[in-house]
Formats: sequence, C-alpha cells, structure tokens
Amino acid sequence: MNPTVRLTMAQALVRFLSVQRLERDGHEHRFFEGCFGIFGHGNVTGIGQALAEHPELLTYYQARNEQGMVHTAAAFARMRNRLAALACTTSIGPGATNMLTGAAAATINRVPVLLLPGDVFASRRPDPVLQQLESPGRGDLSVNDCFQPVCRYWDRIQRPEQLVPAALSAMRVLTSQADTGAVMLALPQDVQVEAFDYPAEFLEDRVWHIGRPLPDESALDRALAIIRASKRPLIIAGGGVIYSEATAALRLLVDGTGIPVGETQAGKGSLPFDHPSAMGGIGATGTFAANRTAAQADLVIGVGTRYSDFTTASKTAFQDPGVRFININIADADSHKLGGLSLTGDARATLEVLAERLDGWAVAPDYRQLCTKLNAEWDDEVSRLYHLGHNGLPAQSEVIGAVNELSGPRDVVVCAAGSIPGDLHKLWRTRDEKGYHVEYGYSTMGYEIAGGLGVKLADPGREVYVLVGDGSYLMMAQEIVTSIQEGLKLTVVLVDNEGYASIGGLSRSKGTAGFGTRYRYRSDGSLGDDSGGRDGKSLPVDLALNAQGLGAHVIRARNVEELRDALMEAKAIEQTVVIHVPADRYESVPNYESWWEVPVAEVSESGEIQKARREHERDMARRRWLI
Repeated sequence: MNPTVRLTMAQALVRFLSVQRLERDGHEHRFFEGCFGIFGHGNVTGIGQALAEHPELLTYYQARNEQGMVHTAAAFARMRNRLAALACTTSIGPGATNMLTGAAAATINRVPVLLLPGDVFASRRPDPVLQQLESPGRGDLSVNDCFQPVCRYWDRIQRPEQLVPAALSAMRVLTSQADTGAVMLALPQDVQVEAFDYPAEFLEDRVWHIGRPLPDESALDRALAIIRASKRPLIIAGGGVIYSEATAALRLLVDGTGIPVGETQAGKGSLPFDHPSAMGGIGATGTFAANRTAAQADLVIGVGTRYSDFTTASKTAFQDPGVRFININIADADSHKLGGLSLTGDARATLEVLAERLDGWAVAPDYRQLCTKLNAEWDDEVSRLYHLGHNGLPAQSEVIGAVNELSGPRDVVVCAAGSIPGDLHKLWRTRDEKGYHVEYGYSTMGYEIAGGLGVKLADPGREVYVLVGDGSYLMMAQEIVTSIQEGLKLTVVLVDNEGYASIGGLSRSKGTAGFGTRYRYRSDGSLGDDSGGRDGKSLPVDLALNAQGLGAHVIRARNVEELRDALMEAKAIEQTVVIHVPADRYESVPNYESWWEVPVAEVSESGEIQKARREHERDMARRRWLI
C-alpha cells in the first residue's frame, strides 16, 4: 500500500509548491520562491494557516494591493526568464477580483504567475456568505469565474483530493514555454481546511525539465534556402530571444551574416545598442533606422515575437511587394503568423543551427554598410534628444537621457504605460540583455512600481530605475511601502506632466484636442485639455509629498540639471528614493516614419477631426494583409 500523509488541502498545496523544481541546460533550482498574499476570511485559516505553520517551506511576502502583487510576481518571473515564479493568495471577493488585471497582463505577456484566491463554500450550507456573488441561474458561479478568459489554466478545488491532478496540471502550464501565463486554482474556504490522506509521492521533489526543441528538419532546409536567396533580410527580435537566453546565438548569427536586427519592446536588449547591426526599436514606437530597414526588407525573420500591431505598425511596416516571413517561435500559433514559414522550436537552439549552416553566407557589403550607417545616424539622433537644451520644463527625452547616462550597464529600467514606453523603445541605450523591462503587452497603468519591486526581488544585485508618469503613479504607488519593508531599494523617477500626456498627444493628433486628459479644475464647464481645460487652475496635488508619506526618500528636481544631481544623490541612499520631476507634456519625441491605426470618426462637425480622418484614410492605404 502506498504511503500517505494526512494534511489539509491548503497544507498539502503549500508543501507541494515548495518541492517543485525546474531544470534547463543542466541548471536545476526550485521553481516557487515565495508567496505574496493579503488575507481575508476566505484564506486566512486555510492557505494563511499553512504558510504560517511552516514558514520555511515558502517565504511569505506581504503586499498592499492585490493587483500590485500579481504585477510584482509577473515581473519577477520575467526577470528570471520564466524559470521561476511566485504565487499570490487572496480572500474571495474584491481581493480576488482585484487580481484580474494582473492576471490578464501576465497571460498576454506569457509569464507564469500562480493565483490562489479563496472561494465560496463548496458545501453551500452558509450561502450566501459575505462577498458571495449570487447567480439565479448557476449555483456554482463565483467571482473567480471572471478569470477563466485571462488564465491559461483555471480550476476550482471542490474536494481536497482534486488538488492532486489540478496542481500537476497547473505546473504543466506554468512551466510551459509555449503556453504559460496566469494560472488560477480557486480554493473554497471550507475545502482549504479539510484533511485528506495525500500520496507521499505527490509531496516529494519533482523536477520539470525545459528542453530546447528544434524545428522540423525540412522546414529548416526551406528556411536556409529562403535566407540565402534574400537581398535585404531583417531579423525582428522579440521577447523569446531574451527568455530563451539566445542573445549570444543571435549575435553570432548577425556577426557572421550582417543581417540587421530590429527589436520589439519585449526583445529590446537582444543586441547592445552600439552593435553595428542594431537598428533599435521597430514599428509604431520604432527608430528611423529600424523602420527604413523594415520598409525595404524582402525577408523578415521573426524570432520570439507575436507580431503585435505596434511591431508591424498596424501591418504597414513591410512594404516590399514580395516580402516573405520566417518565424522562429516556441509557440506554434505565433510561428504561423503573417503567412510565414513556421520554425516551431526554441529560439537559441534554432539560431545556433542557422548560424552554423549559414557559415560563409552574408548580405551584400553595401547592405551591411547601409545598416552600419543607419545605426550611427540613429545614435546621433538619440544624443540630440538627450541634450535638447529645452527651455522651461524639461522634455521627456531629456529625463530619459539623464537616467540612461547616469545608470550603470547592468542597471534595469522599468516602465509600462503612457508615453514613456514609446520614448524608451526609441531612445534607451540598452547595454545588458536584462537591463530593459517595459510591460507593453498590456501596457498596464500602475504596473511600474510593483513591477520594479519584482525585478529587484528577482535580482537584488541590480539597481532598478522605475520611470513612471503621474497618471500611473496615482493608480498604484502602494508597493513603495512593500519595497521599504523588504529592504529592496528602488529609484523611482516620477515624471509629472499633470495628466495623461500620452493619450493627450494622441487625442490632439486625431483632432480631439486632448479632451479629458489634463489634471486641472474645470474651466467653462470643460475638463478638456487644449479645448478649455488647458487654462484651468492646477489641482493642489503634491505627489512628492504623497511618496514621502509612503516612506520613500523624496528629492524634488525642477530641471534636468537638478535631476542629474538627484540621480547621483540617490546612488548613496539605501532605501527607496522617489525623484519628482515636472516635464513638458507638449514636447514629444517624433514619430519616425511609422504609423499606428487608431480609428477617426468618419463624420464630424469639427474641421480638425475632418482633417485627421483624411490623413487616416491616406495611411490606411498602406496596410497589407500579410497572409
């Protein structure tokens, strides 16, 4: 008879998580490195009791906001190249649903996060309990069902023995390089405390092996023939290059062949900025170097990219009539996009094979020279924008330049939403493959500080610079407290432009004058920007004082020179620092020969909107199906 261990379901779950291990390339380590949580009546006596009784099994981290802790866990997993993860537990009710945005962001960005919310009673005897959603049409429905569309795996543990298959299925998805994302095990509060004789084998060390599969041999042969026949090939490096730890393999291929590289937001850092084949960010927030190269490319080799609309510039980036695509991706669905030749497999292993078999082949010297020239010209443009000498409030590009020039090669910049990610994609000079951390799959306002905490937790030896606009700061700044509690220093550069500068700029470009994007009192009944609200009185909000109240060391900088002084001062401070700097919301980085499709009203009384519609129709003519 197989030996068993009698435990509550919650105790068995904590013990199971503590012994899961992962191996890749001969390196083995534990998969779960802790659990964030906020306790309520739905989990305090279940998961909470299990964590408290044996704290050595799984480190518990206290969070301030349920959405924030999921962002922290996602950033942690991304920084660890998806080879390690954190769990997050909450009570049923608002604590659970607060995690919904974080779950969506994790799944969209393909990073593993385990969510363990409480749930209503499986017995249903005390129904309706506090925070229970009653449905007249379904007795088994709870708010946790909201997570099914945004999770890669979802289950509700209605009986304690169901934990065994559910936990193993959860681990299969969490450790999958192709299908990972948010995973939820909803835990009814009465079932959490029920005991069961669990198989001892279930609670023993289990190693999940991550391989490096290669594409089909015949597909590789076809890809090699297409590459050798191309004249102007371009590589698009996506997040898969980073996660697969394929940067050295990419550089070997590029050095040998001279193929230029454009980077997505998730793939930025695949090549150092000063490599002669590095064209920088590509697409709607890309550089003129990458976008000019893309426009004339006759072959695009996508490596670990899901080809978002920003990357393809809403299907306008590639204008060669005969352009072809080769897609290297561990996810089969992504490898078949844009009608490309599918090379479904690990990025590093596939690039190594391509480099070996393309030995002796290279692009024409004039094409290589053109790319080197574009790299140098773009670097000159970056230097110009770093040092504009802008009168009055500093330009955002100058703020980015100051942080980039005063940060170290291995330091990490973190951002997520607003206009800063687009400017970073263009302007940040990446020197380390893990030095750029921008969440742009979901572009989640509020991710920045919580995400910075996850980056620091994953690699405490790196300095972390969080760039956050005032709009995102106001949505979620609470994890400053957690960073102080855990002794995990962040340097937060809070860029204050009195509102939603990114959407304000987009609104103005589409003829709607920045309506509803400025933080001002009403003026003539309007909360608009240029159309009335621009002249309204400023609100009496002091974000620097708010950060100080959360425990951060605060430095106020009124211009770029003071920002540089503040960044130097922050280096010697051991706790989290918030540097507050105002910026000119109207001084933006140019759009470098690219487009992003945002619909404009077909009919309007406004002449500005009519003009924007004509421009929109002109640009729509450049779209291609790419099938």
